[in-house]
Amino acid sequence: MAFGRVNPQFRLEDQGITGLDNVHYNLIEPALIEAALRNGEGRLGRGGTFLVSTGKFTGRSPKDKHVVKTDSVADSIWWENNAAMSPEGFDRLYDDMLAHMTQSGGTYYVQDLIGGADPAHSINVRMITELAWHGLFIRHMLRRPEREALDRFVADFTVINCPSFKADPKKHDCKSDTVIALNFDRKTILIGGTEYAGENKKSVFSLLNYILPEKGIMPMHCSANHARGNPVDTAIFFGLSGTGKTTLSADPERILIGDDEHGWSDRGTFNFEGGCYAKTINLDPEAEPEIHATTSKFGTVIENMVYDEDTLELDFADDSLTANMRCAYPLEYISNASSTALGGHPKNIIMLTCDAFGVLPPIARLTPAQAMYHFLSGFTAKVAGTERGVTEPQPTFSTCFGAPFMPRRPEAYGNLLREKIAKHGATCWLVNTGWTGGAYGTGSRMPIKATRALLTAALDGSLSKVDFRKDPNFGFEVPIKVPGVPEVLLDPRRTWGNPEGYDAQAAKLVKMFADNFEQYEPYIDDDVKAAAIG
Repeated sequence: MAFGRVNPQFRLEDQGITGLDNVHYNLIEPALIEAALRNGEGRLGRGGTFLVSTGKFTGRSPKDKHVVKTDSVADSIWWENNAAMSPEGFDRLYDDMLAHMTQSGGTYYVQDLIGGADPAHSINVRMITELAWHGLFIRHMLRRPEREALDRFVADFTVINCPSFKADPKKHDCKSDTVIALNFDRKTILIGGTEYAGENKKSVFSLLNYILPEKGIMPMHCSANHARGNPVDTAIFFGLSGTGKTTLSADPERILIGDDEHGWSDRGTFNFEGGCYAKTINLDPEAEPEIHATTSKFGTVIENMVYDEDTLELDFADDSLTANMRCAYPLEYISNASSTALGGHPKNIIMLTCDAFGVLPPIARLTPAQAMYHFLSGFTAKVAGTERGVTEPQPTFSTCFGAPFMPRRPEAYGNLLREKIAKHGATCWLVNTGWTGGAYGTGSRMPIKATRALLTAALDGSLSKVDFRKDPNFGFEVPIKVPGVPEVLLDPRRTWGNPEGYDAQAAKLVKMFADNFEQYEPYIDDDVKAAAIG
């Protein structure tokens, strides 16, 4: 049986998906919560939130992600970064997953949604989920069409997520019984063996990251905001999970465009999504009141948080389930969010890094060539919980500040970014939200108040008016004195108890940068080579 509003010419049967006993199309949030409660998927929390645990998978499984190697994409995928799956393996996986879903006799939930706030560059996505709360999650994450538009909705791509299905590595040409498989020819993504909701949104992000560069659009793993009343004054914040994209872009003095995934076209900046997926560990109601407030609003998905069984009060400090505890909510829950999710061409580009070595300054100004260098390098630390097995920060280089989601070679994105910086004259900054006064284990996290003060100065233009020094290790420019920021903080070497220890750490990091960047040297020009470190 089928229920709900759907294009009568585009039911699952019209896609060749048959045999599912109960299908609910495009349920709204209250109905999805009711279904999830009936199914025993979680609990109703304070304010009508939905509390859920995802079991052993509390982060993404990047090693289980595959791209189907068909002739049409064989020469355009970055295979060193994306595991290949044979078309035959995918076909068997598809057939077996659908057979499993049919035999289970369960209820399935279909959401017809949009990826991309700019209608000129958006795609229609059909999400088929085994779990009702996954339907709720993806309604927050992607963009919802008007109800009337559902009568005409036809998907460009379909995502099928069935956590109860276990893949067979030999039969399905994958690496484990958990699988995420993208097939660009069949316009289908399959997700199996994991309940972690982040796989849903990141699979669509990976899809857009492949499609959009062909149209001259730069897809970006970044947050974005703009000045109140002035969308032309747009800023974007590149960074991996846990570096501060969501926190720092949620500035009450600016309008939030989005917190994680955006495109940069000839028309400006646009959000891919319709919601936010914020980390909640140690979430402070005073430091981040807007995000904290969403954790008691109707429909917010509270993922992998410990709570009091009697009072349902959330414990923001208890990371016994995972440090990657999160909340998912619609963008409109942030009072200063943009109603259009559109912005202008970025005036400022912020590259966020979480430096576990305690070497980098809290902020540095980059030349365009240095910006491309740091974009291709993507230095940060994997922060606890965002991937399985990561329990403390680990230094890493993730090109484009999002290597797990980039199907194409890094220079494809790097060249697009450099062209757009040159065309629109953006000012570029590197911001360290990691450690100061020592490496991880001895130093401390960069004070968020100082980071916010430096960002405010960068975005309002006052930072460009102060005196800068050239960093002897990395060659970028570092401000010497900024109002409201302790002067010692701007010189990392002075924050260490033993300057010689800092010098040794800096030399170690410089070598890591140089060794990592060797892989890109055949693809870059002399300007970027001159900006290289080490």
